[in-house]
Amino acid sequence: MVLGAGGHAKVVIDILRADPRVELVGCIDRDTSLRHAAGLPVLGDDSVLAGLYAQGIRHAFVAIGSNRVRQRLGEQLESLGFRLVNAISPFSWISDSAQLEDGIAVMPGAVVNAEAKIGRLSIINTGATVDHECSIGEACHIAPGSTLSGNVTVGSGTFLGTGTRVIDGMEIGPWAMVGAGSVVIRSLPGHCTAVGVPCRVIKLRTDD
Repeated sequence: MVLGAGGHAKVVIDILRADPRVELVGCIDRDTSLRHAAGLPVLGDDSVLAGLYAQGIRHAFVAIGSNRVRQRLGEQLESLGFRLVNAISPFSWISDSAQLEDGIAVMPGAVVNAEAKIGRLSIINTGATVDHECSIGEACHIAPGSTLSGNVTVGSGTFLGTGTRVIDGMEIGPWAMVGAGSVVIRSLPGHCTAVGVPCRVIKLRTDD
């Protein structure tokens, strides 16, 4: 079962279909006017989750782009007893020594190198690279084409926009937002919005 029926969910569905161990039963989405997503039936909204568990469905994937919403829904699923699975593209490359937690999406062309750690419910999007010994926290989104050099630490809930570049050894705090195309050459605090080449903090947020 996949939570979400938008564009991100359609990519995830393609990935899960490539795994012969997975049988997809449908999608859950708050837009109850939807009937299908990528050929899967939309079964209803969050209110049907407990009933689906009672019917014997035990595994789920949260295919929602928002880090905050994805984290909340992951916790909701686990509280109901569901197990979060990973969606790992067969066209990605993941080191045998990398550590992946549950509920992770690794998209086509992505690379996760030696001893990197990817936290639960995170997204390593299309063509993104996470180099050796990086640590990615829970519910992060490393957007398409982003490049993290070795030993980078990314706090939980952080979003790195498309094409972000991060030099080795940098630390980015939790719930930061880094604009597309930024080049991070200095560590960034949590709860900030940062953009540019080189990347600089333009706002410190207090709303999350």
